[in-house]
Amino acid sequence: MNHLALSLTHHIPALVHAAGPRASTRFLEFFVLNIRNPNTRRAYGGAISEFLDWCVTRGVTSITDVQPMHVGAYIEMLTRSLSAPTAKQRLAAVRMLFDWLVIGQIIPTNPAASVRGPKHVVKVGKTPVLDPTEARALLDAIDISTPVGLRDRALIGLMVYSFARIGAAIGMKVEDAFIQNRRLWVRLHEKGGKLHAMPCHHNLETYLHAYIDGCGLADDPKGPLFRTIGRGTGKLTRTPLPQANAYAMIQRRAACAEIETNIGNHTFRATGITAYLKNGGTLEKAAAMANHSSTRTTQLYDRRHDEMSLDEIERIVI
Repeated sequence: MNHLALSLTHHIPALVHAAGPRASTRFLEFFVLNIRNPNTRRAYGGAISEFLDWCVTRGVTSITDVQPMHVGAYIEMLTRSLSAPTAKQRLAAVRMLFDWLVIGQIIPTNPAASVRGPKHVVKVGKTPVLDPTEARALLDAIDISTPVGLRDRALIGLMVYSFARIGAAIGMKVEDAFIQNRRLWVRLHEKGGKLHAMPCHHNLETYLHAYIDGCGLADDPKGPLFRTIGRGTGKLTRTPLPQANAYAMIQRRAACAEIETNIGNHTFRATGITAYLKNGGTLEKAAAMANHSSTRTTQLYDRRHDEMSLDEIERIVI
C-alpha cells in the first residue's frame, strides 16, 4: 500500500466502513487509482466527505443505502447556500464516486445518476483582472535585490506572459525553462499530464534568466523551479513552492504595489489573455497559447467588454 493509500485509510467515512472491507478498498482505489490530479483529489475528497456526513445526519447507515432522494435533497440544500458552480462540482464528485462503486460491484445502481444539478450558464468569467498599468506597477514594485524578489517576479511574469495556471507554474522544474532556436522556452505541466511548451516573451525571458542565474539554479536541472525560502536564511530551499504560499505572496505584492483589486493566482492568466486580445491577438491563438481545448473557455478570460461598459456608463452626464 503506497503512502497516499495509507494516509487515506485513516479517513474512511463511517458509511463506507459500514459497507464492509470490499467497499472500503474500492473507496480508497477511487482516490488512489482514478484521480491523478492532487488538487482534484483534495476537492473531491472534501465534497464526498461532506455529503456522506450529511447522509449520517439523515439516518443513512451505509453507503449502499444512499438513494436518489438523498442526493437530490443534498444538492437542493447546497443551491440555497452555495453558488451553482460549486453545487454542480459537489454533484460531479458524488456522481463519479458512485459510478466507481457500481463498476466495482459494490452497489447495483448510481443514486446520483438521475439527479440534475442547478442550471448555470457562464458567459463572463469572474476572475479579477488587472489593467496593464496595474500589472506593470506590481512587477516594478518588486525588489529584485533578493532571491525571493527574483523568484516572485519570475513567477508572476510567467503567469502573465505565458497564461500559465498556477499549478502548472509551480510544478515546473529548472530544466523546463530551456533554450530552443536561440530563445528561452517554457514547458508547462498542464492538467491530465499534458505538456505544453511555448516561447517566452522578452520580458519573461529577462525575468527567468535573472532568477535562474541570480539564484544559481542552473546546476540543479531536476529540482523545482519555484521554491520556498528558508526561514531566517533568505535563501531558496529545494522544497517546491506550495500553491497557498504563492497566493499569500501575491497578496503581499499587491499590497506593496497599492493595488486594491482583490486578485488571486488566476488573475494573471486572465490579465495576460485580455492584454493579448486588446493588442490585436486572435481568440484562436489565445486558446492555443493558454492550452484551452475550446475558444469558449478562452472567452471567459476576455474582459475587454469591461472597459467598453465603463466607457458607456460615463456617457450618463448629469
